[in-house]
Amino acid sequence: MNMKSYKNKQILVAADVAGFELKEAVVKHLVKNGWEVTDIGVKDHEGKGVEIFHRMAIRAASMVSEGEFDRALLFCGTGMGVHLAANKVPRCQAAVVESVPAALRAITGNGVNIMCMGGYYVSHQMGIEIAEAFLNNELGSGYEWWETFYEYHKFAHDEIDNFNYDEYKKNGFQFASQETPRYDWDGINKKKAKGCM
Repeated sequence: MNMKSYKNKQILVAADVAGFELKEAVVKHLVKNGWEVTDIGVKDHEGKGVEIFHRMAIRAASMVSEGEFDRALLFCGTGMGVHLAANKVPRCQAAVVESVPAALRAITGNGVNIMCMGGYYVSHQMGIEIAEAFLNNELGSGYEWWETFYEYHKFAHDEIDNFNYDEYKKNGFQFASQETPRYDWDGINKKKAKGCM
């Protein structure tokens, strides 16, 4: 099976009834700009016969986890419910965001593969801008000037992705290795000077 990738302008989307209108606005924009969108629902305002929000999110996240897609956009009323559900699926790291700076940091600093938004709080235009930020960046984007940014955040991303609570508990609530990459504190000063997130 070939993974559908954001690098090839392919994206998976899903929404419940509360996120339907925001999803539709974002999908319309993406399709207009040449994206191949796989929409697993809902398809109308009533959402008849559609899975409850957390089941829909788990189904979409499973498609990411199993390698059908490398990224997904999920929508519900707040973004919180789909976010909580998606994060239960292995190899899925979801973020719920309501602004472009938060979306940028979620992808560039945390390497999330699922972006969640809430139709109650995110305007259509903001949703479009969040989707663009998510789909046009990756872990480390824009931070090439910060010496250890990518390595530091990639280490955290991978450790979270591979976290096993039972092993952590068995080890006395300690990580097996206490070593972490060096954090470039000088990067904080450079960040402030550059005025970026």
